[in-house]
Amino acid sequence: MKFNKAKCKVLHVSQGNSKHKYRLGGGWLESSPEEKDLWVLVDEKLDMTQQCALPAQKANHILGYIKRSMASRAREVILSLCSTLLRPHLEYCI
Repeated sequence: MKFNKAKCKVLHVSQGNSKHKYRLGGGWLESSPEEKDLWVLVDEKLDMTQQCALPAQKANHILGYIKRSMASRAREVILSLCSTLLRPHLEYCI
């Protein structure tokens, strides 16, 4: 199997890592502080805060949009909008 060198990156995990440079074939591999694999954001500290912060921020934007654009403040309307528009973004964090 041949590797695509342009898609290969090195992710240095741990605090005491000396961040060596690696080669694949004749070229050097690029180092990256974070990578997304199977829609999960992995950084060098294995910290999940960034993974949850982005969908939470998007959910806050949607909540503000609902608040600004809806004339009706009926409980049923707000609950249906929140469960339809917000819930998928918040469940993505989990």
